[in-house]
Amino acid sequence: MKIIVNIINALRWDHNVLEMLDQRALPARVEYLRFDCAAGVAEGIQRMVVRGAPAIGCAAAYGVALEALRLQNQTRELFFAGIEHAITVLAASRPTAVNLFWALDRMRGKLAAQHSASPAEIAAALLAEAHATSADDVRLNRILGRHGAALLADGARVLTHCNAGALATAGHGTALGVIRSAVEAGKRVHVYADETRPFLQGARLTAWELAQDGIPVTLIADSAAGLLMRQGEIDAAIVGADRVAANGDVANKIGTYSVAVLARRHGIPFYVAAPVSTIDPATPSGLEIPIEERGAEEVTGYGTTQWAPSGVNVRNPVFDVTPAELVTALITERGVVHAPDNAKMRALLQA
Repeated sequence: MKIIVNIINALRWDHNVLEMLDQRALPARVEYLRFDCAAGVAEGIQRMVVRGAPAIGCAAAYGVALEALRLQNQTRELFFAGIEHAITVLAASRPTAVNLFWALDRMRGKLAAQHSASPAEIAAALLAEAHATSADDVRLNRILGRHGAALLADGARVLTHCNAGALATAGHGTALGVIRSAVEAGKRVHVYADETRPFLQGARLTAWELAQDGIPVTLIADSAAGLLMRQGEIDAAIVGADRVAANGDVANKIGTYSVAVLARRHGIPFYVAAPVSTIDPATPSGLEIPIEERGAEEVTGYGTTQWAPSGVNVRNPVFDVTPAELVTALITERGVVHAPDNAKMRALLQA
């Protein structure tokens, strides 16, 4: 068995400072930015220093812990007011990824449980909870990965969209975690990573991450996926998720819906790999999921290069929703849910 150890982590804790790998700089350079307060972490999330729903949730948990450490010598009144403000600021950083709100609720629960302790004791407890959130993410991703690996045949050629690997989580990954687990089980897997415009997470991150692990990867343009499916060169598609509604609808990076439609047209299984924390039972369907729109500059060019005419009108929704009817199976740490629907999602959450 080949055990894959992630060389680089999206998040690192160093002497009461959170270090986040600046994913905007990859693959040109590996650079960690340091954050010591919740507002800084929120800005890092908003500016895409860190991205991927599970990683955003873990970063937010550390943001709460950082603010608690910063305020631990204040009065109890100022301490609790400051923590609540930090949670509010972090919650406003990205609207679509539900793991952000799940992690903040987890930290708020720990805060309430420690309410009678001193600010310094609460800060220590919140830091321990942030560490536990990160460790849980890696552990659950590995369980999820083993469940998903069983769905892939030896020699599978797998299409991915965006990046749902170690860079998008605390480690191992969701969609790429399935692939890593399959390789660890001795299966041969070849990944086709579409570039995932406009932010190029597939080209910059997925291709780079898989190359670090020595997993065969071929980069393709987003628009090439249909041709490869038609020519019989893709056996399965696997993506992550930023939010899964109560009925099984999936919000993920823009272009995911197109991949799902193409997969259904060509009889190819379309798998979604996501931890249970990504499921939002308070959202009935994908129609209620907020879709973030970002700036025009992400579409009109990249970095210092601009390829579109100045002043052109731009729409830049960065997520879309794939109806549950197009999802072959949802892969979670609690097992695989085939053809998810309301009843199956309720059963999963109650498991």
